Amino acid sequence: MKTFSIGGVHPNDYKLAADAPIENLPIPDIAYISMSQHLGVPAIPVVAVGDKVKVGQLIANAGGFISAPVHSSVSGTVKKIGPVKDLSGKEVNTVTIETEGDEWIDTIDRSGDIVREIKLDSKQIIERIKECGVVGLGGATFPTCVKLSPPPGCKAEFLIINGAECEPYLTSDYRVMMEMPEQIIIGAAIMMKALGVSKGFIGVEDNKPEAIEKLGAFEKDYPGIKVVPLKKKYPQGGEKQLIDAVVGRKVPSMGLPIATGSVVQNIGTTLAVYEAVQKNKPLFEGIMTVTGNCAPGQKNFRHRVGTPLSKIAEYAGGIPEEAVKILSGGPMMGKAISNMDAPTLKGSSSILYLTEEQTKRKEETFCIKCGKCIQACPMGLEPYLLNKLGRINDMEGLEENRIFDCIECGCCQFTCPAYIPLLDTIRIQKGRVMRIIKNRPKK
Repeated sequence: MKTFSIGGVHPNDYKLAADAPIENLPIPDIAYISMSQHLGVPAIPVVAVGDKVKVGQLIANAGGFISAPVHSSVSGTVKKIGPVKDLSGKEVNTVTIETEGDEWIDTIDRSGDIVREIKLDSKQIIERIKECGVVGLGGATFPTCVKLSPPPGCKAEFLIINGAECEPYLTSDYRVMMEMPEQIIIGAAIMMKALGVSKGFIGVEDNKPEAIEKLGAFEKDYPGIKVVPLKKKYPQGGEKQLIDAVVGRKVPSMGLPIATGSVVQNIGTTLAVYEAVQKNKPLFEGIMTVTGNCAPGQKNFRHRVGTPLSKIAEYAGGIPEEAVKILSGGPMMGKAISNMDAPTLKGSSSILYLTEEQTKRKEETFCIKCGKCIQACPMGLEPYLLNKLGRINDMEGLEENRIFDCIECGCCQFTCPAYIPLLDTIRIQKGRVMRIIKNRPKK
């Protein structure tokens, strides 16, 4: 069974919502659509207060090259354009729309028919993906059109679809693979055509045998695409780890995946590409998991972007009393939600409830130099040393020891028997080192 070659850990996967089919959430009465739901420059609104909009209508243009347009997820009237607090409490420019019915723009194909023939050429595919505001849904929300356009001097050889979903608790990608396997395969074929490559791989961890079987049933109909079963190991879904596992190539330090000839896309992104190219549907919906050991029910929802998190929690049975922490994302790399009135974004993947027992940190003791953090690090770093250098603010030492290569997966902290908050220190100091490198005069 394939897997990446360095480090990794084996947390309990807790896929509690794996058997919960995707349900459509009710349309929100008011949608709060953020202009900053992609990596890069915020989008620029093209609507005004009082305007009437339809579902799928463009409401904001990309603000730059690394940016993405934004579309309305509801039909109704624009009530406000201005700051709204996100899940961390930060104010973000937002278009607020009061819902009136559910009228879609007429260019979207709303039929349930699967469209198999790919009529657009490479340039048209990339332009359609750009126009529809598709971004990476695996966490980074990098504009997909940019990722499908390798820089000069770089050539793609493979497309790799990330179906690992290695974070504990998360099951939205799994449900997409189970319920829409052919659309995923077609989405992969579309991106292969855009990139001009003949080989495409879909990596799926072996704790998802039914998804592997469902996707594998279409291999014969779509030449060049192969489903690759992977050993369950975290962080299998990291781009660099997935490339290592699937094609046996390693991304160089400070390098990009394209250096190995690989372009990696997430399962959710692949579905969004299918819907954009074959259905002319902009990215205004997402699929997310509501879960946790104390959750009143285990759910996977299709939500309209801009739906308040509080409304989703309410629909799923309410916030459990035992929950002392709520995450967006998984327990290893997710972000704490401090504002449940914040709206969902294109990349929203979960509402995860954690109990006091799950979140209580044990008292930090002394490093015993056991080396477990080194064995666990999937980037071949020495976390104990980075932590030590970080605590004395040795920026040169941190750079020499490649802190910039840390992917912030949390394997080191997960495995430390001394309960040292290694990732906390490393994450802060990595940001400082990256700013130093970025501001350094170019030679």
